[in-house]
Amino acid sequence: MLDRIGRWLADPVRDHTVSGPDAGPYALAEGPDGALWFTLVHQGAIGRRDAAGHLTVHPVGAGPTVITQGPDGALWFTLSAADRIGRLTTSGEFTEYPAPGAFPSALVAGPDGAMWCTLNQADAIGRITMDGRTTAFPLPTEGAAPVGITTGPDGALWFTEIGAGQIGRITVDGTVTEYPLPDRQARPHALTTGPDGALWFTEWGSGRVGRLTTDGRFTGYDLPRPDCEPHGIAAYRGAVWCALETGSLAAVEVSR
Repeated sequence: MLDRIGRWLADPVRDHTVSGPDAGPYALAEGPDGALWFTLVHQGAIGRRDAAGHLTVHPVGAGPTVITQGPDGALWFTLSAADRIGRLTTSGEFTEYPAPGAFPSALVAGPDGAMWCTLNQADAIGRITMDGRTTAFPLPTEGAAPVGITTGPDGALWFTEIGAGQIGRITVDGTVTEYPLPDRQARPHALTTGPDGALWFTEWGSGRVGRLTTDGRFTGYDLPRPDCEPHGIAAYRGAVWCALETGSLAAVEVSR
């Protein structure tokens, strides 16, 4: 028994159930209120978990997937089944808007004041300014199928290539660099900048969390089950959290 407790204390991964297995936790982000907000793609809802572990669920309909904090203090996400964009305030006020053309898989505010998004079916990265001007940057790898995107610690945008098993980097002037994963079948899905200044990403195909430094070094961490289907990932209170579609959130402690 003492050995088992010791192993548990030494294990950096913690699992936190937030829904039934059919609800589908998919993506997550820290909100302006200090809580962790996450999509429940199969339940058609947005969930909120505060620092004490209390849960609140807001129905929004139509399969919400990615979620991010906007510059207006609200949470923004994609209603993929309805081809619309949703906005949810921390008080629960919900609004939805028509999605832009070339449906984006994920979006993030860039260091240049524009919004950047992955164009999954176009194998490209998109940029849209606040006055609506758009640019698309084609990726070097055919079939890259980019999904997740985040602002990196180095002033560039980083993204996953789920189809090619690579992590990509694009500067604000459109220069692209690609980093092949050690396991090209890992299906990298979402990524975030961790509290240690590295890029952390989910490996949907292998049930792992990967870590990539800005100089190109990879490490990885096994999640509780290889079939847990990790999707979204976010830095939160000194750890890296990822959403497991099997019904929980996993936290990985980060050493600085």
